[in-house]
Amino acid sequence: MKNLPLFYFLLFFLGRNPGFQSIRTTSLFTDHPALSPDGVTLYFTFAGDIWKVASQGGQASRITAMEGDERLPRISPDGKWLAFSSVQFGNTDVFVLPLEGGEIRQLTFSDASDLVCSWTWDSKSIYFTSNQYNRVSAYKIALTGGTPVRLFPDYHHTTHDIAEHPRTGELFFNESWESFNAIQRKGYKGDHNPDIQSFNPKNNQYKQYTTWEGKDFGATIDRQGNLFFLSDEFNGEYNLYTFSRERKQRLTDFNTAIWNPNVSANGDKVAFRRDYQLYLFDVKTGRTTKPEILIPQNATLSQKQDFKTKDNISMFDVSEDGKKLAFVSRGELFVSDVKGKFVQLIPTRADGRVMEVYWLKDHKTILFNQTVGGYQNWFTIAADGSSPEKQITSDRHNNRFVSFNSDKTKAVYLGGRHELRLLDLGALTSATLLKDEFWDLNSDAPQFGPDDRHIVFAAMRNFERDLLVYDLETQKTTNLTNTGVTEAGPVWSPDGKYIYFYSNRTEPAYPFGVQDADLFRMALKATDAPFRSEKYQALFAQEEKPAANGKDSLKQKTPVQIDLEYLSDRIEPIGPTFGYQDDPYVVQNGEKRR
Repeated sequence: MKNLPLFYFLLFFLGRNPGFQSIRTTSLFTDHPALSPDGVTLYFTFAGDIWKVASQGGQASRITAMEGDERLPRISPDGKWLAFSSVQFGNTDVFVLPLEGGEIRQLTFSDASDLVCSWTWDSKSIYFTSNQYNRVSAYKIALTGGTPVRLFPDYHHTTHDIAEHPRTGELFFNESWESFNAIQRKGYKGDHNPDIQSFNPKNNQYKQYTTWEGKDFGATIDRQGNLFFLSDEFNGEYNLYTFSRERKQRLTDFNTAIWNPNVSANGDKVAFRRDYQLYLFDVKTGRTTKPEILIPQNATLSQKQDFKTKDNISMFDVSEDGKKLAFVSRGELFVSDVKGKFVQLIPTRADGRVMEVYWLKDHKTILFNQTVGGYQNWFTIAADGSSPEKQITSDRHNNRFVSFNSDKTKAVYLGGRHELRLLDLGALTSATLLKDEFWDLNSDAPQFGPDDRHIVFAAMRNFERDLLVYDLETQKTTNLTNTGVTEAGPVWSPDGKYIYFYSNRTEPAYPFGVQDADLFRMALKATDAPFRSEKYQALFAQEEKPAANGKDSLKQKTPVQIDLEYLSDRIEPIGPTFGYQDDPYVVQNGEKRR
């Protein structure tokens, strides 16, 4: 009985200590599902290791704990072996593990990236893809090891997603990078789209099973020869499909994409990832379920740690009074004097990451975005601590890249992949100006023109960025470039006569990005150079005197005039023509711009 108080204290301490966490219910960030032949056990990857759990859910068990990441688990049809890819020794190789116990064996030893696809139906060989010969090719290696055999040495390029038919011996595959290293790029339609194809090495017969102009890829086959795959034909998102009497049949209707499908050998279930979680599709009932997975974890980052902001400032902004500096370091918000002598941490959400920071016109309020549920949303906060943070937006997409008008009463920003939005800084409300194709990656900040009426922005056209202008008064959008190559990073000149940007005028950016970019400017108004006589008369022009009361007259907004005729002819290069230049910023002093 004397030890009872201490016992209660220990229970209380362990219950309150956030670092003590043996099991947590989670299925987030699980990936690469693989079902056992009978569909009873689900293998998957989490935190760089391979795990297994009952397909209906429960507590998961770790299968591998090698140095580096393990991924792409695949179970042999006889249920005795687990094949997977691992970076144990610095590059990705193929390994096998006996499920009944035993040592892990390495099968490939090249300096390339070897990615497991599937097994042969006799469980004696493994199909994988590798870049040891070209960008990617398909190979086959015996379970006992040896030299891998290239499957298509004379034809077909970029072959991947190999799956063997159990009866005919056909090898199903894709051969477009749109289903390999550009799988995350949605909406592609064109001649380079991936289709479900097959080649039979027994009789050299080739077949194409799909003709959709979008993406059909990721074949997985059960023991009866039923094939399942992904397609974006229904709604632009990847959904699960099969073939019924040689016709394409949709099985799911999700509004977000599914990835990495794998069917059990008996054909009962198909596992896949959706929204960073694992799901199971029951082939007989057509129902989809999400197993709850219990994963043992150790909260290794729960203890307090000290960090320095030095050399880790990701964004900053100086207040217009020139006295204060707001900056972001390691996802935290700080305010200091402009010399950085007095630094104050501004408390924000503990589970959020601050990304951008801007001073408002009162020199006291800070506009910033931080993650809420993984998405960037806008907040305001008083820098002097007089009021807590206030959330302005609650969107399930990333709000980013603010640009203010001249008096900082309004701001324009990008919302998600499709929205150009206007933020009223007085009412702290936002509204959508237009919808276009911006993409979350490689997007440019929109910018108010000096007249506070026109907004320049960059949007995607056929995988290339064009420069466009939106008129707030007429609510019309005008494409300024439409050249077939990327123009990006647009900024106005302070006098409103030019738009500066960077581009490679002779080479499209797709698919490798802008290469060898240079700086350019576009004259918005068609004007002739002044004659010498006009320059001579300008020598005798009288300067305007300031107002009699000694005060400046009301500041007039700089007008913007755009002459669309022959606009592309008024694009000229500026700056050096060698090397790579991007992200221009324009400062005007008199007639000089730099």
